[in-house]
Amino acid sequence: MGKRILLVVAGGIAAFKTPDLVRRLRERGASVRVVLTDGGAQFVTPLTLQAVSEDKVYRDLWSLTDESEMGHIQLSRSADVILVAPATANILARMAHGLADDLATTVLLATDKPVIVAPAMNVRMYEHPATQANLALLAARGVTIIGPDDGAMACGEFGPGRMSEPLSIAAHLADWFTGQAGPKPLAGRHALVTSGPTHEPIDPVRYIANRSSGKQGHAIAAALVALGARVTLVSGPVALPDPAGATVLHVESAREMLAACEGALPADIVVAAAAVADWRVADAAGQKLKKDGGALPSLTLAENPDILATLSKPGPERPALVVGFAAETNDVLAYAQAKLARKGCDWILANDVSPATGTFGGDRNLIHLIRQGQSPETWPDLPKMEVATRLAAEIASHFEFENGKK
Repeated sequence: MGKRILLVVAGGIAAFKTPDLVRRLRERGASVRVVLTDGGAQFVTPLTLQAVSEDKVYRDLWSLTDESEMGHIQLSRSADVILVAPATANILARMAHGLADDLATTVLLATDKPVIVAPAMNVRMYEHPATQANLALLAARGVTIIGPDDGAMACGEFGPGRMSEPLSIAAHLADWFTGQAGPKPLAGRHALVTSGPTHEPIDPVRYIANRSSGKQGHAIAAALVALGARVTLVSGPVALPDPAGATVLHVESAREMLAACEGALPADIVVAAAAVADWRVADAAGQKLKKDGGALPSLTLAENPDILATLSKPGPERPALVVGFAAETNDVLAYAQAKLARKGCDWILANDVSPATGTFGGDRNLIHLIRQGQSPETWPDLPKMEVATRLAAEIASHFEFENGKK
């Protein structure tokens, strides 16, 4: 590996694994320097980590000696990568919201180097919407997330939240450095992604919309960036940060989204994850419609342009791979297979968005991937970030296979 790793050890029971993690990283030729939080020191001693790393362990933001020898700014930038393991719910929240109240979070806020986190916490804490939102925010900023694994917890519960094993983390970092050094699988490809809802005006105040949050589409854009694609994200109105590394075009209506997509062509890949409104008001009012106790206003609807079908049409500018979404509330597979045939795209990702699932606005998704001419492939219920990572890997494999046939 031959790289310099700054390991931040936060205060979770999984911190007892960090001496082994340091050994595994050093076995691969990495040098490891450790920042130990007060919480982490409750589970593993500075002396242990100093012994296995053969380097000083840093703990105190206010240490005159440490600040004179290796100030927190230099510490934050002297490594090739910062690894946070275990990454507790607490430190993930502080990272997501820019807090810098100890050495670890100050280093993480001051760094200009890549950051990788290995979450570790109780299953309920991991699945809590606040933690999932923080992870989504960090992923959108370019933070790489390893794990967590499913398994038995120290608290006696079972589920996702166990920190990945040291051997697995070390192998992941080795692969990550290889990917950083060599060409990424989607390098040279242009991916066009749509995300979020569209807002169709009724008058200057009101609009027709849907419950899409944009979390899935934004996560897909970030995952494609991570694999080296040049990504153009066309986003409807969402309350999410722009994914790091993507070119983002903000739109309101379906017609604006279609124009932005056509303007972004040519592209090799399209992932149409936006939940585009099917209809708009044919004659939107120029002034606010008033409730005056008289007759209710009559709204005449017109059909919006079909963005997925338009981008799937055969022609010289048709992308090599067009992926659509089918958000359904019943008969999910049947409707999705019919949509695949009707739209002319290559793949459809079908999901159930009925209210009981919590998919719209939530942090998890259960996907059925349907390819032209193949049986549906059902993925497990996953965080939307993991759905995005898995889809990006499938897209990369598709192009590798196509290149192999040439």
